[in-house]
Amino acid sequence: MRSFAIYRLPYAKECTKMVQQTAPLEVASLQDLNGKTGFVIVPFMPSAQCPILLLQPEEVVTLAVKQPETILKKEVKPTERKEYRDDYHKDFAVFHEQICNGRFSKIVLSRCVEEEKSSNLQAEEIFWRACQRYPRQFVALFSTPQTGTWLMATPEILLDGNNSNWKTMALAGTMPYQSDEIIWSEKNKAEQQYVAKYIRQCLEQHATDIEEQGAYTAQAADLAHLRTDFKFQLKDNTQIGTLLDQLHPTPAVCGIEKEIARKFILDNETTPRRYYSGFAGALNLNGNTHLYVSLRCMEIMETKCRLYAGGGLLTDSTEESEWQETEAKLATMRQLLE
Repeated sequence: MRSFAIYRLPYAKECTKMVQQTAPLEVASLQDLNGKTGFVIVPFMPSAQCPILLLQPEEVVTLAVKQPETILKKEVKPTERKEYRDDYHKDFAVFHEQICNGRFSKIVLSRCVEEEKSSNLQAEEIFWRACQRYPRQFVALFSTPQTGTWLMATPEILLDGNNSNWKTMALAGTMPYQSDEIIWSEKNKAEQQYVAKYIRQCLEQHATDIEEQGAYTAQAADLAHLRTDFKFQLKDNTQIGTLLDQLHPTPAVCGIEKEIARKFILDNETTPRRYYSGFAGALNLNGNTHLYVSLRCMEIMETKCRLYAGGGLLTDSTEESEWQETEAKLATMRQLLE
């Protein structure tokens, strides 16, 4: 029944490890997180099979970031199974039709692949590899009886701050990173603006002194995204759960309108998302909150891993370009299994 979480903030030289000797608390709703503290794990859509969890550790330690083992494993090449492409072809047609007929202005389509893993490659070793390869990202590993073991190396803040200063971001649009002088397509610009507008509207109900900066190009591993930063003061620091309930899931991982898009995703995507495109992180631990969207993530099992990636669809999206975008995102996790 032992549960644990270990995370490293972007650019940090230390990480925090938390251990609980029992299964974490199951929380009925995000609003029930108001006033709570611990390490929170939230799925894309809470359910009996994928509950909201709050790890309330008996042990919290700070560790220096370790160098990963130097023994190189054989390169893990993409699993090229025809059914993956067939499933994506079917899903893309169904999702894109909803955009074209005006039901959604944006919707996110995701996919999942399985990759082989050596049984000798342990989850914590993959975590240390991620810390080394992705210094700009929030890297977290958690394992509970309810979730199994998951790793994420994500660039996207959902909510970060303390009692006086808070921040979040709108992160959307994806291209291979070459330099900061990327020319963004109108599709990528529009996708990012949908996310920024949504977050702005959420904050206006819960925050004051809202400052907005962007959009600008931000690097995330081998990818580039369009990013807008928001800084603000919360009207009531005891109502974090209420704000999270409104923010999650943002259009960066779901769609517009939120609840209609989320139901459509749940009903029509080939592979259930589970904890992919949810969020995780420290909630009011020692007065600090670090919550990040669960992107670039994998579920780790004994001899295989399930890798997840997605992309936002607009009217002018094409299947091939969206497929290639998910391949680029999946590579972030594949590289850790080499």
